[in-house]
Amino acid sequence: MSARGAVLAGGAALLTVLAMMVGAVALSAGTGAPTGTAGSGCGTGVVDPVVVAERGLRLEPFGNEQLVNAAEVMNAATDSGLPQRAQVIGVMTAIGESSLRNITYGDDIRGVTNPDGSPTSSIGLFQQQEWWGSRAVRLDPYRSALLFFERLGGVAGWETLPPTAAAHAVQRNADPGHYTRFFEPAARIVQALTAAAGGADCSISVDDRLLAQELVVHADDGSLRGLVPDHIRQIRRIAHGERVPGCGIDTRVLQIMVIAARHFGEVGVSSINRRCTGELLGAGEESWHYREGGGHAVDFFSLDGVALTGADAQSLRLIGLLDPVMPEGSRLGQSQCRSAAGITLALSLWTDIADECTHLHIDVGESDQPLLVH
Repeated sequence: MSARGAVLAGGAALLTVLAMMVGAVALSAGTGAPTGTAGSGCGTGVVDPVVVAERGLRLEPFGNEQLVNAAEVMNAATDSGLPQRAQVIGVMTAIGESSLRNITYGDDIRGVTNPDGSPTSSIGLFQQQEWWGSRAVRLDPYRSALLFFERLGGVAGWETLPPTAAAHAVQRNADPGHYTRFFEPAARIVQALTAAAGGADCSISVDDRLLAQELVVHADDGSLRGLVPDHIRQIRRIAHGERVPGCGIDTRVLQIMVIAARHFGEVGVSSINRRCTGELLGAGEESWHYREGGGHAVDFFSLDGVALTGADAQSLRLIGLLDPVMPEGSRLGQSQCRSAAGITLALSLWTDIADECTHLHIDVGESDQPLLVH
């Protein structure tokens, strides 16, 4: 039996309790931050380390052995009843501690030694010392990760902390910002392995036409709908290979809509490229719906039949899904709506702005980086 299987068998009671916490996204008291799984689809399943090894997967600068270890970390998060954000934090921490290598001889990465110059007793992916557990447990990637996530889950409000702060609360490093630079590569690893585990159904294309074609399927079955004027027509044009000036849509906006469509049974979009529809609303020509050709923003007005305010549970669920993949410089609307509801979000790389409490606004026009998806 694998280490993962043995732990599951021995810890069934604990996992049963954790499983009761998973399902529809719950809100932590006072914050409204997502605490359950992200929903059906990508980011909620198990990544088989054997498959990762057999396929020889690599993601520079990380080799296959490192990605196998990352898969074990991700599975430990899933089995602990934690969402994809926890997977990213766990992989980020392991990169910062060991570069995802199962080190057997002390704190190698940061050059930490005992006063006599000998290696410390910190070992494994997370460089855990004796008080964490036996040597065998600390050198088992899956079981050492379970120890990490057990303590992460006990950090009050970890879901709303910046990722490096959440990791520091568990690891107690001398430098609280030590893990910051490892967040982006961790997010890429999690996305890549999730896609590898789920195949084409989990992979997010970078091709505009393929993205649009997937969205048209949702539009045709009624799970993606628009208002008047109909912005869905813009998507159909792209799906058909038409290039209409002033009616283009940023690839990243299409990716955001695909993520929403995969995780919600019904998605309502009220605005994409306003040049195409001749609208001058809100910020007018300064809006990323309109600027630089338009189509660099999307407004969601409903998810699963729930009208959005940016502070409701469905808005927060979508924000939680997108947070690990949004590039620096992108923006999220409705900050004052969440503030009025007593909700504070600690976003990873994007920032929030004020907007009307009638929808959920997301724009990417001020970022030149791609979404962190595979």
